[in-house]
Amino acid sequence: MTKHIGILTSGGDCPGLNAAIRGVAKAGIGNFDMKFLGFKNGFNGLCHDQTMPLACCQEF
Repeated sequence: MTKHIGILTSGGDCPGLNAAIRGVAKAGIGNFDMKFLGFKNGFNGLCHDQTMPLACCQEF
């Protein structure tokens, strides 16, 4: 069974956040065959199931 991880940020300015998300996703996809979801519109997207697949790091 594939494991899923959801990534939710507050949307504020945070240097390095994209690199951190990419690193977590790259490790999860490459080492553990995980799938990642992003939530649109912050916590509102979490409450209303507004998700999108995060398809990064396709060089595996």
